Amino acid sequence: MPETVPAADSWEYSLYVPIDPRAVTVSRHTLRAVLAVNGLAHLIDTAELLASELVSNAVLHTKGPACLRLRFRDGVLQIGAWDADPEPPDPPSRSESLGDAESGRGMALVRACSDLWHWQPLSRMGHRGKLVWCELNAA
Repeated sequence: MPETVPAADSWEYSLYVPIDPRAVTVSRHTLRAVLAVNGLAHLIDTAELLASELVSNAVLHTKGPACLRLRFRDGVLQIGAWDADPEPPDPPSRSESLGDAESGRGMALVRACSDLWHWQPLSRMGHRGKLVWCELNAA
């Protein structure tokens, strides 16, 4: 693992991914590298889980392009996944109501493991869509 350095005041990375199940793995590896070189290795495990859920939803539930967006500003890491479907995501279920459910845990995990989550309509590369994002305080 590369030596970590103190995080810069602000930065942003975007990774455009195809609609392919391997996109989630590529996104996780990219996130790990970005956080490590920016001195945020202590956030890797939680951030990797959150990015996996967001990118998985983008890849599984849409037919167009997708993008992982990482933004760090004012001590807060924002992890977002843009997809070409403008429809809002389903609200997260309460984790206690999921029981043995085969699906529906993703956004419940995002809500439980992040400090804040939300979504917003957004256009990228000429496509309408949405950005679903969450935040982790780096402190």
